[in-house]
Amino acid sequence: MNASPSHRPHPAEWTETQSLLPSAERDLPAGRHQFHKEQMMARIHEDLRTPSRTSATSTVAPVKRSNPFLRRAILLPAAALALAGAVAGGLALTGGGADDGRTALATGPALTTRIGAADAKGAPQLLDRISLAAADTSELTPHRGQYIYIASKVADTYIKTVGDKSEAVSSELHSRQVWNSLDGRDGWLIEAGETGDKGITLKGDVPFSGAYNALAKLPTDPAALLRKIYQESDAVRDPEVPRDQAAFVAIGDLLFESYPPAEVGAALYKAAAKIPGVVAVNDAVDATGRHGVAIARENDGERIEWIFDKKTLRFLGERIVVVKATAGNPLKVGTVTHTSAITERAVVDANKQLPGQVS
Repeated sequence: MNASPSHRPHPAEWTETQSLLPSAERDLPAGRHQFHKEQMMARIHEDLRTPSRTSATSTVAPVKRSNPFLRRAILLPAAALALAGAVAGGLALTGGGADDGRTALATGPALTTRIGAADAKGAPQLLDRISLAAADTSELTPHRGQYIYIASKVADTYIKTVGDKSEAVSSELHSRQVWNSLDGRDGWLIEAGETGDKGITLKGDVPFSGAYNALAKLPTDPAALLRKIYQESDAVRDPEVPRDQAAFVAIGDLLFESYPPAEVGAALYKAAAKIPGVVAVNDAVDATGRHGVAIARENDGERIEWIFDKKTLRFLGERIVVVKATAGNPLKVGTVTHTSAITERAVVDANKQLPGQVS
C-alpha cells in the first residue's frame, strides 16, 4: 500500500478523521478487529487459513480450505492481534512483490460514522421478522456442478506505523468476487489490490465447511443449531474471547459469503436471537452507503453490525464500529474498522463465470 493517504471513495455517512495515535504496541481489542491482522496471523497459523482474505504479501497460490468457525475473533487474544497489526501495517507500506500480480490499495484517513441507537428489547422481534424473510423459498436452488457467486465491496481500517508515529488509516473501498463450488472443493477469488486481476484459486483437498452442501446439513432447529455453533467455536476460540461473542461472529460468517438453504438461513437468525447481548440498531450504513437496520453485538468496545434493508429485510452487509473507548484500543469512538456490502449473489454454472454469461 502507499505510505501516504490518497483519494478514496466515500460511502454515505462516513467522515474523514486523521490523527497521530499512541504507540502500536498497545493491545487492540480481542474482538474481530480487521482483516489485515487476521491474515498476518493466518500466515503464521497456516493450517487455519480461510478463503475470506489473502495477506498483502502472500504468493498467488491455492488457499487451504478450513472450518468457517475458525475466525479472527475466536482464535487469537488481544496481544497476538496487536502484534499482527503492527507487522501488517509495515507490510502495507511496501505491498506485494512485482511478480505476484497485486496492485497497491490506496490508504486514507480512518473511516468514521454516526453510531446508531441500540435496543436490546427490539432484537428478538426484528430477528423473527428477518427469519421469516429468509425462509422465502423463491430463490433458486443450486444443482450439482454449479457455483455460488458473491460480489461485494469492502474496506478496512488498521494501525499504520512509520518510525515512531502511528495512525489509523483505511484502505480504499474495493471490489471482491468469490466463487464456491457446492461441495466446497473448488472456487476462485478476485479482490482488487489483493489478488491481482486474474485472482487466485480456492481449490483444495479439504472441502470448505461453509459451502452450500455443508450448510444444507446443518440443523434447522434453532436450539440444536446454536448448540453446534457453540461446540464448534468453543473448540478453537481463545479463552479471552467470550463464547457468546464467538458464536455471534460464527453466525455472521455464515451469512456473508455463503448461500444457505432457506430453512437453514431462517434457523441461523432464530439461533442468533438466543445469544445474550444481541441488540437491534435503528440505523446502520453498509459500505456502499445503503441505510438499514442492524442486528449487533458489542464486545470490548467494538460492535459488529449485520445490516438489513429496512423494507425487505434482505441482508446488505456488515460493519464493525468502535462504540466505546477502552484502555486497549487507540481508535476513536465512531471509527469503522471494517465495512462490507453484498452487491450481487447468484448461482452460476461454472467457476469464474459471471451472472448472465452463457457457459
